[in-house]
Amino acid sequence: MQGAEEVAVAWWLRGATAQTLWARLARSRHLVRFEREVLTTDDDDDLVLDHAAGPAGSPRLLLLHGLEGSAHSLHTQGLAVQAARVGWRCTVLNFRSCARDPLQISRRLKNRRPRLYHSGDTADLDFALRALAAREPDVPIYAVGFSLGGNVLLKWLGEVGAGSAIRGAATISVPYDLAAASRYLERPGARFYTYHFLRRLKPKALDVLARFPRETAHLDAARIGAARTVAEFDERLTAPMHGFTSAEDYYRRSSSLGYLSRIAVPTLCISSEDDPFYPREAVERARAAGSPAVTFEVTPWGGHTGFVAGPWPWRPRYWAEERVVDWLGEVQDAANQESSPKTVAKL
Repeated sequence: MQGAEEVAVAWWLRGATAQTLWARLARSRHLVRFEREVLTTDDDDDLVLDHAAGPAGSPRLLLLHGLEGSAHSLHTQGLAVQAARVGWRCTVLNFRSCARDPLQISRRLKNRRPRLYHSGDTADLDFALRALAAREPDVPIYAVGFSLGGNVLLKWLGEVGAGSAIRGAATISVPYDLAAASRYLERPGARFYTYHFLRRLKPKALDVLARFPRETAHLDAARIGAARTVAEFDERLTAPMHGFTSAEDYYRRSSSLGYLSRIAVPTLCISSEDDPFYPREAVERARAAGSPAVTFEVTPWGGHTGFVAGPWPWRPRYWAEERVVDWLGEVQDAANQESSPKTVAKL
């Protein structure tokens, strides 16, 4: 599998915007058949896992989607296909309020607690990993996170250090510094993306306020509805709903940037220099902050979670998705070699 320095952008899909939006125009949301499991969290809410079958006892790949994604997200589906390619099973962790009805994927399933999810919430990831490890203690678990999901994964890896329940991890297009990402999304060229996110986030937030008026009395529905930037939404909803004093406090405490130096398991981080959600210089700061266990591969192209290569539009290759699965396979092979009995030659 080609590394970042060897792969070339698709000649027919140049530019960060084209790379970022291609999946929404050309990929199917029905590539994988999932079996649904609903876990009850410690705070008595539903946590939805979607499982893709595979050979019994094979490694399990846990996927964490991006902002407003789900198991039916285009890149999540693509990663599940890649897991099947190498004979691994796959599980998608749907962040709270993000799970979709399998028969009507446009309809979100509502949770039972007055909260949503955010970029630094690692408790549900930890809960899901403990549940998966407990039922199959001898099965190796690996994890891949996209964008927001990647930030959650890296933060969790830094929190647990050498006590990780997974053997290797990979991320694609992570906003390592949430404050930098928020500011970058306020530039004129990113307003389309901001509008897209807020169009989905605000109705969901206002629905929670309407269903839990007593628990959310400290939140102002009118100000949330009037938010025009991600920072305003985080200041008015994300931070106060989830126990932060401000958006600045939320960004500081939730950014994976401060946790990269503590990661102890092999981890691959793929980013692009032309990511429309995140500035190039901030990627370099993350690279400098990483522990020896973290490998960065940064391409000059790819947009946000795009990384489309291939010779023709009807034969695209999703390089980053292929790369992370092959890289994790190499980690698995290395671990198997280390654990295999050593052959001692007879004298």
